[in-house]
Amino acid sequence: MQSFAPRHLILLPVLAIGAWLAFLPPEGMPPGAAPAGALVVLCIGLWATGAIAEHLVAMLLFFLAMVFAIAPPATVFSGFASGAFWLVFGGLIIGAAVDVTGLGKRLARAITARISGGYGAVIAGIVTVSVVLIFLMPSTLSRIVLLMPIILALADRLGYADGSKGRQGMVLAMILSSYLCSVGVLPSNVPNNVLVGAAETSHGVVIRYFDYLLLHFPVLGAVKAVMIALLLTWMFGEAAEPKADEVEETGPTWAGMTLSEKKMALYLAIALVLWATDAVHGISPAWISLGIGIVCLLPGAGLVSPDVYRQKISFNPLIYIAGILAVGALVAQSGLGTWVGAELIAAEGLEPGNPAEAFAVIAGLGTFLGMISTMPAVPAVLAPLASELSAASGFPLFQVMNLIVVGFSTVIMPYQVPPFVIGMQLGNVPLASGARACLALALLSFLVILPLDFIWWWMLGMFG
Repeated sequence: MQSFAPRHLILLPVLAIGAWLAFLPPEGMPPGAAPAGALVVLCIGLWATGAIAEHLVAMLLFFLAMVFAIAPPATVFSGFASGAFWLVFGGLIIGAAVDVTGLGKRLARAITARISGGYGAVIAGIVTVSVVLIFLMPSTLSRIVLLMPIILALADRLGYADGSKGRQGMVLAMILSSYLCSVGVLPSNVPNNVLVGAAETSHGVVIRYFDYLLLHFPVLGAVKAVMIALLLTWMFGEAAEPKADEVEETGPTWAGMTLSEKKMALYLAIALVLWATDAVHGISPAWISLGIGIVCLLPGAGLVSPDVYRQKISFNPLIYIAGILAVGALVAQSGLGTWVGAELIAAEGLEPGNPAEAFAVIAGLGTFLGMISTMPAVPAVLAPLASELSAASGFPLFQVMNLIVVGFSTVIMPYQVPPFVIGMQLGNVPLASGARACLALALLSFLVILPLDFIWWWMLGMFG
């Protein structure tokens, strides 16, 4: 049983806000938004404090939403129909197969053979690989699913046991860089793609690949990658203690591969090619992941036995993921997100002629809205309000749409980004560790990244 901790005190204002929304909703709030808001606030508070297990919070969300008819079943259980859910399910099977075949250990040896230096060099190498994959694979979840078993095997090889600081830092380095740095590259994550689609269909604003890359990647991608590496090295760095059998292993890295390893290497190569070319063949990364997972389970493939499947595949992460996705669906379906966005715009009192203030306010709106839902919902909520933001700030629509990107590039808590949640579950990283890393990185983003980004936009002539 979990003991009470000081962080649980945050539940008091959370419960107070939830009760206020449920019983005394603000005037003008859309019908259905108040109970949805109360439920979302409750679940986010429970996730943020870790008062009860994450998957139990998701179950509570499903139960209360259905008992009080807060939303239709199609919305409440939409997470189970989401591609993200099945991408992770397939990823769990792929991870188990990489582990039991020994391929993960072999890949880890290949990586460590090319890394010289201490913990900082390991983190820098992980971040570099993650950033390179951003340009090859269009899905954040796909990158995490592909890299996770390799990172875990690398941690084992270096002697970082399950639950150790060093292991958590390695996993978080891959997770954070896979999403945060991909914000600067099209079409490398879901929020980017939602924004670009909304900009063209709702406002006729076309955002091209190179324009987007030039505007966002130098600061939100490259500078943030360096910041992630330095921060996590400082927060999680500890001396490695390689296992004796790993240190003594001096044979050629790729010599003597077993048949199972060769099969798994082939399956991973096929998955990588299909993930990287999904714009050509049109098959969702989710179904590629599930398909490769099924192949690993087939009796003839001989990779994941029924016993291994029962021992290594937990459904708790999947329930948690479905709950996180349901939060975004509730916010969108109830009209809560649009109402909050409109109220915030009205309250800010933006005026043309002050680009620094407008930059900070519009970016801040995106960051705040991400806290009450999830990051993929931010462009869906703010894009329809872009005309109002443009009129209030004096910025052209193109700049407003791109400022929304700056907003969802700053993450306060892990629950805001489903890939963070998924990666932490796959890598067995406690919510508290992920929250500390996100909060520290968010603080640095406010102090360093956002001012640098404003300067970069000014150098590009975005403010006249």
